[in-house]
Amino acid sequence: MPAVSIDLNMVRVTNDEFVKKAEACTPKLIETVVRPVAIVDIVKTEEIFPEVHKRDEIENLSSCHLAKGDKICLDFGDHQVGYVTLKLNSVGSPQDAPAFFRLKFGEIAKEMTEDSKDYDGWISRGWIQEEFIHIDVLPAELKLPRRYAFRYMEIEAIDTSLKWQMVVEDVYCTSVSSVRMEDVKPVESDDEIIRKLDRVSLRTLHNCMQSVFEDGPKRDRRLWLGDLRLQALANYETFHNMDLVKRCLYLFAGQTKDNGQVSACLFTEPKFIVDDTFLLDYSMFFGATLLDYYEASGDKDTLQDLSECAYRQIEIAGEQFDEKNLMKNGEGFWGFIDWTEGLNKQTAMQGVYIYCAKKVQKIAEILGDTAKAEELAKEEELVLLCGHYEGIDERVLEEIVTDYVSIGDYVLTGGELPAMVMMDSISRMVPGVLSNQESGETESFAGNLLEYPQYSRPEEWHGKKVPEVLMSGHHANIEKWRREQSIIRTARRRPDLLKKADLTNKEWNFVRQLKKQWKEEESKDENI
Repeated sequence: MPAVSIDLNMVRVTNDEFVKKAEACTPKLIETVVRPVAIVDIVKTEEIFPEVHKRDEIENLSSCHLAKGDKICLDFGDHQVGYVTLKLNSVGSPQDAPAFFRLKFGEIAKEMTEDSKDYDGWISRGWIQEEFIHIDVLPAELKLPRRYAFRYMEIEAIDTSLKWQMVVEDVYCTSVSSVRMEDVKPVESDDEIIRKLDRVSLRTLHNCMQSVFEDGPKRDRRLWLGDLRLQALANYETFHNMDLVKRCLYLFAGQTKDNGQVSACLFTEPKFIVDDTFLLDYSMFFGATLLDYYEASGDKDTLQDLSECAYRQIEIAGEQFDEKNLMKNGEGFWGFIDWTEGLNKQTAMQGVYIYCAKKVQKIAEILGDTAKAEELAKEEELVLLCGHYEGIDERVLEEIVTDYVSIGDYVLTGGELPAMVMMDSISRMVPGVLSNQESGETESFAGNLLEYPQYSRPEEWHGKKVPEVLMSGHHANIEKWRREQSIIRTARRRPDLLKKADLTNKEWNFVRQLKKQWKEEESKDENI
């Protein structure tokens, strides 16, 4: 097993406020009852993967009488993550011995052909999805307490007696997830492979989105920071579940090592606790993940809350540089990058640091946009001095002025108008002034982007209609449209602002496409 950094003596520091905010975002899992679609036989072949043959219709399940050594395999038609319930009975003479049977679960057919007795790996065999069960009296309803990740389920009667057989009258899985597959439109493509890849990818993400983003629903089932970053990016383009990402970010920041470093992973059951495993690249990715979340959600409050944690991860990473400003490599080096043993990770880790440091710098720039207004809004009283024509006597300024504020690089007749601008800007940040506090931070100009177009009633005016997306009620699509329109407006009217705008790589590509399109249109107009 490749070495990882483990601190068994770590001192954990808990931020109760962050933990409460994380718990407030705990999703109510959506339950879906799924029954098997067929009884199948899984047959080994000379090839790597076995063949799956339909043995019988699932409607005939109760007709399958299981004596000693008999087994049946059920196909649930798709990958499931959830809790299994069986309704069992007996046929023949009265039950004179306990029912003794084995349940085996597999995600793919190949898994069903493997014998657990042959396993000899470093991962705990406790993760093998196999149960040996005794039931003294039938009929009985058996609700398995453990959660499984599977498509195939095998039931084997280890022993009954010579007088009776076991019958499975019904079996179903209560599948769980924090999101619905139905809420995501499948990719439109003529390529069947693309459609299948899209479907499998969505299903994988869906099954990993539980009370947190799990690295895998079958084994480990933990929240890992590196996995979270990639899962969250996919989620922004599909399920749009911002609260689940927010919950995970607050959990990582809610309990850290005493030096402020976030753990590589954490547990939520039986209680919330961070693991004693630390990976430096994972820690650095906290800031990048936080910025990704803000860019997708526009949630500036969370960005503000967790910014110090993001800054701290870069500071800790900076302590790993040598006198030549190169990331240290060798024994005690905490970077993950890849499982490959003997891999020199120095260059890769240097790259991760540069990437994440830029992301964290961007966080600081974003928060600095309204920092002064937010700071002044916390004051009990403010006095604004605004000169007229010649300005204010320097002695007065030296005696009583604490801050100098400029609203722009231009000359006005007097300071009255700038003072009014400041009064409006500051007062919007005072709690209670606006009915919707968020609007004080996001309206008309935020993140160096101009405001998106506004529409009201009627739905049609002078032959011009309100865009359909705004009438859809689909909040995620509306937010996506608004963001896109803000970028278009800024690129047209204030391209100078884009240099400071908090755009994703995808959005920068969009800007470049817009500029190319506009240039081509201008060329056509000139040639007419």
